[in-house]
Amino acid sequence: MAEKVFLTPQGKDKILKKLKYLKEVRRPEIAERIKKARELGDLSENAEYHAAKDEQGWLESEILRLETILRKAEIIEPSKTEKIDLGSKVKVLFDGQEKLFSIVSQEEVDALKGAISHLSPLGQALVGHKKGDEFLFETPKGKIKIKILDVS
Repeated sequence: MAEKVFLTPQGKDKILKKLKYLKEVRRPEIAERIKKARELGDLSENAEYHAAKDEQGWLESEILRLETILRKAEIIEPSKTEKIDLGSKVKVLFDGQEKLFSIVSQEEVDALKGAISHLSPLGQALVGHKKGDEFLFETPKGKIKIKILDVS
């Protein structure tokens, strides 16, 4: 049985948009680059042709990867409970600073936007807690106090 991939509804939408872009925009662009490079003649020493073919190979593998994720996807709706789970948005006091995290699947991680995996050490530490909970989180530099300020 194929391993399930958990996605939030927003994660699924993001993957669908990327897939559409790759198929409808990038695929025709690369095909056009290959066509123009072929028109230049000898392909054995045509760097543009080989670069476009390499990019086409990457593109097709990325399309296949995204289609596989969608095929295996189980969409997780954010929990309506008070406890943190996949899909939750969490405001925490993290080592004295307020931070906002979204708990997402591994396919949706975007550290710059605060989207952390439910399987990451911090994600695992947060899951199951609720507003008002305080606990210590072990980091390579020592323990950090975390207080859950809000869960949505």
